[in-house]
Amino acid sequence: MPTRHAAAAASRLGGVVLALLACATLLAGCGPNAASARRVALSECRLPKYAQPVQCGTLSVPEDRTRPDGRRIQLSIAVLTANTLSPKPDPLVIIAGGPGQAASTLAPFARSLAEIRRTRDIVLVDQRGTGRSAALGCKAFTPDDRAEFELDPLPKARECLAELAARGVDPAQYTTSAWVADLEAVREAMAYPTLNLWGGSYGSRVALEYLRRHPDRVRSVVLDGVAPPEMRITLDIWTSRDAAFDALIAACRASPSCAAAFPDPAATLAALEKDLAGGKAVTGADPRTGAKSTITLTFPQVIAALHSLLYAPELASLVPELLDLAQKGDYGPLAAAALALTADVSEQMNAALHYSVTCAEDVPRIERGATTAALAGRRSRALAESVLSVCDVWPRGTMPADFGNPVVSDVPALVLSGALDPVTPPAHGAAVAKSLSHSRHVVAAGYGHIVSPHACAPRLVAAFVDRAGFDQLPAGCIEYLEKSRRPPFFTDRLAARP
Repeated sequence: MPTRHAAAAASRLGGVVLALLACATLLAGCGPNAASARRVALSECRLPKYAQPVQCGTLSVPEDRTRPDGRRIQLSIAVLTANTLSPKPDPLVIIAGGPGQAASTLAPFARSLAEIRRTRDIVLVDQRGTGRSAALGCKAFTPDDRAEFELDPLPKARECLAELAARGVDPAQYTTSAWVADLEAVREAMAYPTLNLWGGSYGSRVALEYLRRHPDRVRSVVLDGVAPPEMRITLDIWTSRDAAFDALIAACRASPSCAAAFPDPAATLAALEKDLAGGKAVTGADPRTGAKSTITLTFPQVIAALHSLLYAPELASLVPELLDLAQKGDYGPLAAAALALTADVSEQMNAALHYSVTCAEDVPRIERGATTAALAGRRSRALAESVLSVCDVWPRGTMPADFGNPVVSDVPALVLSGALDPVTPPAHGAAVAKSLSHSRHVVAAGYGHIVSPHACAPRLVAAFVDRAGFDQLPAGCIEYLEKSRRPPFFTDRLAARP
């Protein structure tokens, strides 16, 4: 039999339980709760290459905010809910790169941030024009295995514009500024008081622009592979890619085994340029199907393949060997290595959105004569000119007058750079950090484009987001990243050697 005091205690406990149950039923009457204020209905859904179900919803916004009664589009929102009944109110929002990549394709990366998800939601919003957010889908730009190395996008761009016009789509409304306005609309609709932002590559430009426009809504920001506001993507990447290739050649010369096996990769590349002048019929087996085919190979196609390999240092270590084989007439390994990296990219990237952003924001900031000066003598000149030509016909949206100015802020910012990054080198991260007064710049010496998914970096990101500061960052992880080295070169097809 329970004592009188025990019975009284049980009665009081029962009252507490009933009160809690009442709060669970009537959330609005028991203090602030994000779920009760949320204006987006979430339901179970699936994301690419992610095994577990997540919560998804949509938000309707005007395509053109100057015409609120005009055409509307649906933004796709995916939430990897926190693994707690009491999540912190400020989620981590992952902003994809490109421009043209959908955030929903980064669910596998989000999975690596399990420590953040322990206490916070992780939110993936597909940028307008990508993924499930009113994608600028064009038959002309549908990935085609037979056209992996086509290098003239202008005919397809014209076809795509005709397709979009027939559907009543205005490509000029798909800009970074529109995307930033969409993110703020999502924050409001999801009832998040503030956000933690992770932006990679072009996503760092978006994160910085959101920080500029809504500084009081950002708790912390991680910038990885930084594209600074002043960067002109469609022009500046060619200079940095060529510089990365030159650095790779220098590293080969400094490696005893690479220098012995391949004394002068630069001369090999020059010989290939001469051999492929005007194009050359090359017969080989498709690395994915084994089917033999003959294509007309050009030097710009070789440069495009080499550039794609530079993004991943492990693949870049194959370049001297691949060039040597190509000079001997075997281009198959070079094509196979390039396709191993680009196959998913063509599926994940939306070319039309890429042009809507870069033609509106980057090309107008290229001074007269700058293109000729920047590309003079570049191996990639023909590639650059073909991409830039699309902007002669693509509709251009508008951008604010201060769009290219540095973002000044004291919001905590973790800046990550890969020393081997061919498109957003560490100098970009250092430049952005100068105007972010509460920032820390970590350079991963042996890594390329985007550091966050690798080695201990997810733990570093989690520690920063947890505190919105630098006092508890794992020193051992930072030391590892800063002291990491370029992967050794493959010189005998059996093993990498220093």
